[in-house]
Amino acid sequence: MRHFILSLFFLLSTSQIEAQKLVTNTDIWYSPTFSMDYVGGFRSMNDGLHYSSLEQDGSVASIVMYSYATGDKVSVVMDESSLPEGAHIDDYSFSADEKKMLIASGQASIYRHSSNADYYIYEKGSRECSALTDIKKGKSRLAEFSPDGSKVAFVRENDLYMVDLASGNEKRITEDGKMNHIINGATDWVYEEEFAFDKGFYWSPDSKHIAFYRFDESKVKEFQMAMYHGDLYPSQYTFKYPKAGEQNSDVSIHIYTIAAGTTQKVDMGTAEHYVPRIKWTNQEGKLCVTRMNRHQNHIELLIADMRAARGPIITPQVIYSEKSKTYIEVSDDLIFLNDGKQFLLTSDKDGYNHIYLHDMKGTQMKQVTSGKWDVIEFFGYDELGKKLFYSSSEEGAIEKNVYSIDLKGSKRRLSPKKGSNDAEFSVGYKNYIIFHSDANSPYDITLYSDKGKELRVLVDNDPLKKTMGSFDFQPKEFFTFTTERGDMLNGWTIKPKDMDPSVRYPVLVAIYGGPGHNTVTNSFDGRNYYWHQMLAQKGYIVVSVDPRGTYYRGRDFKNSTYLQLGKLETEDMISAAKYLGGLPYVDRDRIGMQGWSFGGYLTSSCMTKGAEYFKAGIAVAPVTNWRFYDTIYTERFMQTPEENPSGYDENSPINHVEMLKGPYLLVHGSADDNVHYQNTMEMVDALVKANKDFDLFIYPDKNHGIYGGTTRLHLYEKMTKFIEENL
Repeated sequence: MRHFILSLFFLLSTSQIEAQKLVTNTDIWYSPTFSMDYVGGFRSMNDGLHYSSLEQDGSVASIVMYSYATGDKVSVVMDESSLPEGAHIDDYSFSADEKKMLIASGQASIYRHSSNADYYIYEKGSRECSALTDIKKGKSRLAEFSPDGSKVAFVRENDLYMVDLASGNEKRITEDGKMNHIINGATDWVYEEEFAFDKGFYWSPDSKHIAFYRFDESKVKEFQMAMYHGDLYPSQYTFKYPKAGEQNSDVSIHIYTIAAGTTQKVDMGTAEHYVPRIKWTNQEGKLCVTRMNRHQNHIELLIADMRAARGPIITPQVIYSEKSKTYIEVSDDLIFLNDGKQFLLTSDKDGYNHIYLHDMKGTQMKQVTSGKWDVIEFFGYDELGKKLFYSSSEEGAIEKNVYSIDLKGSKRRLSPKKGSNDAEFSVGYKNYIIFHSDANSPYDITLYSDKGKELRVLVDNDPLKKTMGSFDFQPKEFFTFTTERGDMLNGWTIKPKDMDPSVRYPVLVAIYGGPGHNTVTNSFDGRNYYWHQMLAQKGYIVVSVDPRGTYYRGRDFKNSTYLQLGKLETEDMISAAKYLGGLPYVDRDRIGMQGWSFGGYLTSSCMTKGAEYFKAGIAVAPVTNWRFYDTIYTERFMQTPEENPSGYDENSPINHVEMLKGPYLLVHGSADDNVHYQNTMEMVDALVKANKDFDLFIYPDKNHGIYGGTTRLHLYEKMTKFIEENL
């Protein structure tokens, strides 16, 4: 009996020690401790019953086909043994009839989203593989099958090419491509970053034409970044980057007709404009071009009809126009119906983002969704079943759920669990996958039939959840508070375990706070979640707040920061500090802030304008002067510096450094092509002139993400140490 009691005591003690295990930065950033299972890269096959996936088995990658319903492996479509020696499968696509495959190998990054590669054509029937083009000519970009599978178009050295697969003949469509001057068939830096696409050519549905972008960036000013690489002399990487108020690329749209070998130009008018999207309609020879003015508050859909054109110029007709007092966001939500008579799109013109049905003259036929909530993502329209699929915030700004709705308004929720839900649909909408997480739980991924029946769980992440349980993490909890101006804001908090009611705790506010990314959502935040738990284990309360200007609370809340980007956000963060400082368990003199990118900007603003309320701050890759950032993003919210000089200068931290009081850490990658290292260098100069003490760390040759090898571990060790020493 005594032996049993001692054994039980030992087991309980061991269990208690295990439950109190402390997480380290090495666990988070440089070990597999918190590796999360995920299934991505699904490619639905034409039958809607099977999907393919790129898988790695040891050193060999293969493309495998599975059954949606059972999860059983049906076949190995191909593996790397079919490729030439030294080639690997980095990405792949099928032709429309699924008889051929396009394999990308040796991918190399260009900017954050773009890359080039060597391409190979694989014939499934004969199992033969051949290079798309002569590899010696250099890497290509954006290769894509024509809809009939007979040709492939691609970009090489800023020119558009096409290969006829039957003959192997390569056709050069454009002749004037030149680095930092002319781009054909791809996008320039600012379109890639801010309009979120890099492929600038589009096959017509009948495979007879290719519509493509041409960027003349010869008048755009150049930006240079020193690249060190350990060489004796650093090299200079030079690219075109239009800063706010400066010259943009001259963008034109062209249509190449394959049979005739001729190119027509779409007349876009003489007024300065953006072309954020082009898309073929379901009517032969008709291309839809989205035109937007530089202020981005007037958007138009134009139809360029090749059949009505006479000669090399196509004069388009405006079928839809929308204006805003502030700005309009660009999306990929435009869908042309198969009948050629109607289209669907999203707009926030009634105050919230919703789906609308229009005829081809632009007349609104129906508002499909409505309510005081935003459609977050429009997944598509099932023509056969007459249903639309979307995600929305109709259960609150922190929740994201997936729905179907028909044109009569009959709606069904497809995601059964609270939290954040995304969806992926098979061809024909026969099956769908729900990717679910919540604030304290990593992804579970489940397959459903079109009737909503659960078919099987693809990923449950139970091993990871068990690991997380061994670290005794504290729950992320949501709260709201009302500012002194009467605005209700959402926030979350992670508190230390077993808080002592006699102790006042320090607070770290982890922030982004800018347009396009909410941090206060009922979703799993990946490795940041573990870092915040680590800080809570060290005795810090970690908090995040979504200020005015963030998403999913309607147009007016989102657009309230217009012309004064950062002003209201800073006010709201100061209000958050006041609110937190009034809580009985918070040390009001030990509130700090940490943020990256816009979060770094907001941290810098709060450390200056809000110096009375924030003791210490960490700004990673921050914008410090809005005049240094690009045209499309900055002018969307601020117009140009010439039109709104006070909006730029009064809301740029670089102009308020004399107000800095507390410890301030600046971090930047020297090869950041997005938020330039210049922001930090100019901030350093201003701080020195004001005789302000601060800390600085630069990561050589690292871009906006600051990652690779032990880089993230080093960064988070540095930030953790800074917090422990200064907060």
